[in-house]
Amino acid sequence: MKILLVNKFLYQKGGAETYVIKLGNFFKLQGHEVQYFGMKNSKNILKNDYNLYVSEKDFSPKTFKNIFQVKSMINNKEAKKKMIRLLNVYEPNLVILNNIEYHLTPSIIDAIGIYKKKNKKIKVFYVAHDYQLVCPSHGLFDNNINPCEKCLNGKYINCFKSKCMKNSRIKSLIAMLDSFYWHKRKTYNYVDKIICPSYFMKSKLDTCDLFKNKTIVIHNYVDKKIETNNYEKKDYIIYFGKLCKDKGVETLIEVAKELKNIKFVFAGYGPLENKIQKITNAEFVGFKSGKELESLIAEAKISICPSEWYENCPFSVIESIMCGTPVIGSNMGGIPELINEGINGEIFEAKNKTELKNKILMLWNDKQKLERYSKNCKNNKVVTIKNYAEKLISLYKNI
Repeated sequence: MKILLVNKFLYQKGGAETYVIKLGNFFKLQGHEVQYFGMKNSKNILKNDYNLYVSEKDFSPKTFKNIFQVKSMINNKEAKKKMIRLLNVYEPNLVILNNIEYHLTPSIIDAIGIYKKKNKKIKVFYVAHDYQLVCPSHGLFDNNINPCEKCLNGKYINCFKSKCMKNSRIKSLIAMLDSFYWHKRKTYNYVDKIICPSYFMKSKLDTCDLFKNKTIVIHNYVDKKIETNNYEKKDYIIYFGKLCKDKGVETLIEVAKELKNIKFVFAGYGPLENKIQKITNAEFVGFKSGKELESLIAEAKISICPSEWYENCPFSVIESIMCGTPVIGSNMGGIPELINEGINGEIFEAKNKTELKNKILMLWNDKQKLERYSKNCKNNKVVTIKNYAEKLISLYKNI
């Protein structure tokens, strides 16, 4: 089968890029032909055989003073033309769209619509890595990182009123206009299925009549099985990921200060690094990946996911459980879907320091329960990349 993976960045940058890289590589191993479409960049590691890419966009402050640049953030005509050309020469069976907003724009979906009208047999999946389809600023939270659902049901003007896009009036205006424009055009009608990584995300996307008959849930995959027997548990609790307020790290810092007899390890990067380094019972190890991160997770007694925004399907929870480490997670977004409370972890109310502290102490001080939770984690079935890819192919064949 011929597959076209689309993402604005074609090099390692974040979670969406990791998803595209690993999924594309797996499809190739299974014998499928894979091409990529996105922006031109010297760092690109994903390419297509036709040298068809969109000119790179860097949204500096000057961009927002140029009306033509602003228009291209909503409707990128170059991207549309090059997408049509690529579809005509490559003739894919399946297009999988990922992060496309503002750089590629949904104009490339219009291109697919034009291609479809030529009676071409092509299916289109949109992978929802965030809430962009129903929230102009993509995160379903306001400027104070509080959950916000004011824009649901197409009330996108609230984004402008609240300056939700980076606390900027002009950026919020562009985000609002972008949402109004593409929903009015019904461009997403050309998308066959929207892949949601959590039932929570599906519930939010389903508030839009345009999407509710297209959404399907497939939890995020893991690309390998961890040999947990290679590791021995050590006396510390781990948090790994971005060190910022919306991830609940400020709340965790306050709890860690009160639990002076417990060691906390923080792995990652972000604006709260300095605060962490001032805690006497905390160790900041910086950004870690690969085997280093794997051993840090697997050797921890407990992993914390204290997020205060609507996480969709955080890899930190999946990877912790896969490594045999119980998770104490907040009740936000898709987090509770991944934790079987009382089996392989615990759930607490986001921002509730007292409840988080009590959950930590309850597990930390009960050795038998901790061992049982850890064993349950090791026996927990996860979605492998093979399972995930097979589900996508099966979905393709059945629509």
